[in-house]
Amino acid sequence: MGPSAAPPGPVRPDAASARLVDDGSVSSPGSSRGLEVRWLGRVEYREAWILQKRLVEERAEGVVGDTLLLLEHPAVLTLGRHADDGHVRAGPAELAARGIEVVRVERGGEVTYHGPGQLVAYPIVDLAARGLLVRPLVRALEGALADTCRALGVEADRRDGHPGCWADPDGARPRKIGALGLRIERGISYHGVALNVTVDLADFGLIDPCGLPEVESTSIARELGRIAEPPSTASVAAAGERFAAAFLWRLVGVGPAS
Repeated sequence: MGPSAAPPGPVRPDAASARLVDDGSVSSPGSSRGLEVRWLGRVEYREAWILQKRLVEERAEGVVGDTLLLLEHPAVLTLGRHADDGHVRAGPAELAARGIEVVRVERGGEVTYHGPGQLVAYPIVDLAARGLLVRPLVRALEGALADTCRALGVEADRRDGHPGCWADPDGARPRKIGALGLRIERGISYHGVALNVTVDLADFGLIDPCGLPEVESTSIARELGRIAEPPSTASVAAAGERFAAAFLWRLVGVGPAS
């Protein structure tokens, strides 16, 4: 499998006619092609979940346009709607002692860990308005994850049959660096992707990532040899800026006017 096509030239926040506005968000003019990007910082999982569901309703009613939420969460485990909770390795006592909640949600996929140092991106996108099916949206998200990794100095890509983003996807030891799990309601996407930037990889020992015990998790910091780098919101924000530009470019690229 060859690498995903990347945006031509450097990926910048002003790519694809986006503009950086005073509140730190990135937007693109135009009704069907526009995208408002909101950086929220560190947000409790349930708070962000409620916000997503509200934005889905508002998008379906035409109150707001397409929106990309960028943030990080305190430590939390989430289960997809059909996920097997047997893939949570840690017991209730250990999770309670560490203040880590397990939340079952509507998205697809298995158990996922979120925590400090991990970029989380939630695209609230009206698929019909862009003439999109689910698969092209998934490919745009996976491609933007790979673009972000490359912009930060790490080679990564899709891996056939395994959603998300992987370092050395076709090699002898593929390592998962980004996760994906979506939900579509009323034709609007929510939930989304997560990219390990400076996250504490030891926390992935709490689960079987993707429901597969043999999966090895990695991060931008680890792939660059910075194994002692602590989780930081600043590193997540920097990755978020790259991801926003890459996703906007790819979203416009698969839209009806492309």
